[in-house]
Amino acid sequence: MLKIDTKITPAALQKKLDNLFDLAAEKITAIENSWDPTRGTPVYTVQGQYTSRGWTEWTQGFQFGCALLLFDATGETRFLDSGRDQTIKHMAPHISHVGVHDHAFNNVSTYGNLLRLMNEGRIPENQRERELYELALKLTGAIQAARWTGLPGGLGYIYSFNGPHSLFADAIRTVRALTLSHQLGHVLMGEQDKKINLLRRSLQHAETTARYNVYFGENRDSYDIRGRVAHETIFNVNSGTFRCANTQQGYSPYTTWTRGLAWIFSGFAELLEYLATLEESVFDNLVPEFYPDKKSAVDRFIAVTEAVADFYLQQATTDGMVYWDTGAPGLASMGNYLDRPADPYNDFEPVDSSSAAICAQGFLRLGRYHKTNGQEQKAARYYQAGLSIAARLLEEPYLSSDPAHQGLLLHSVYHRPNGWDYVPAGRKVPCGESCMWGDYHLMELGVYLRRLAGNGSYHRYFLGE
Repeated sequence: MLKIDTKITPAALQKKLDNLFDLAAEKITAIENSWDPTRGTPVYTVQGQYTSRGWTEWTQGFQFGCALLLFDATGETRFLDSGRDQTIKHMAPHISHVGVHDHAFNNVSTYGNLLRLMNEGRIPENQRERELYELALKLTGAIQAARWTGLPGGLGYIYSFNGPHSLFADAIRTVRALTLSHQLGHVLMGEQDKKINLLRRSLQHAETTARYNVYFGENRDSYDIRGRVAHETIFNVNSGTFRCANTQQGYSPYTTWTRGLAWIFSGFAELLEYLATLEESVFDNLVPEFYPDKKSAVDRFIAVTEAVADFYLQQATTDGMVYWDTGAPGLASMGNYLDRPADPYNDFEPVDSSSAAICAQGFLRLGRYHKTNGQEQKAARYYQAGLSIAARLLEEPYLSSDPAHQGLLLHSVYHRPNGWDYVPAGRKVPCGESCMWGDYHLMELGVYLRRLAGNGSYHRYFLGE
């Protein structure tokens, strides 16, 4: 279990953040100078060099988004120019991509960051440029929302690339695309010109995810432990009936793939912040099937976010890192592995630092939400947990200082069951490599912390003050 540092503050991490952004500048430049776009999208490193892995093209937005976040942190305009130019040059196919559940990963990380920076006055106001970003975000949310499986009782979900029967935990993060599109006044136009409300569809997806991908210790099955997450849920699309839990990248349907938990945690924490900005009247007849008012939606999101947060704390090592799956078979050979810091160089199971980077921001956002609402004890626990994890990620052996290594965050895992991750010579499990989503979320965490430390504007994906 994580040993929470109750004294650490964002300001105390300033030197580590400076180091993070200095290293990021070197690595972003190295990738840009060496990457051949005809090879596809960089996904993860092999012996320190970024390479592709054809499955879906879900990481290109992280590549260009890292440059935009570095500009956000440092004000160095060459990274703004690079991120903006590459977005305009390469990201249009991701807006119109009808075959994936990854629109927010790609498009909110690029067009979304650019619009946010313009709204904050960080880049000059340009009406035509603004209209481009807004149009891209309007379309990406609607196109993502069209990838829809409806269920009885008002439920439904954005289905994964596996097909209409498949709900992924990951897709809660793509709801950001729908809410941004909704904020910009857009709707999805369906058959016979039916106007489909994108906020309603967002909440339908969130409730379905909460109901079927998250466990609450309510005896749903023999392995119902509060906060456990199923990566995938399978439905009978003919009847809308739930069939079973499943996984693509975890060890089993009845263990928790920690990055799946991370997507749930950060996704619901961000959406909880978004709900806080909505007027009560917005919920009038919006999703009466299960959220008759704003409070019912907020209470549900809090329950989900706290459940997965508490489960993470229980399954983390003392320094806040997690292994790639809480039920991975090799963990049984590692003794009391939760009672000591994680060992990314062990011979049994790999650490997944990307899960920790994603969850750190979830803890910080959940803690800040509770503080805003007067829940001081909860706020301190979750907020300090996020800072404790961040402090560990911002130092060796997780932060990569090797100039020959293109990755920023070391010891991440992509697809352990498929054996895609590089295992160094003399080692038995993957270690020492990076991934685009790990690097991006560490950068986003860094920007978030820098703004907290400097009393800057609060960093969030959606529109508003």
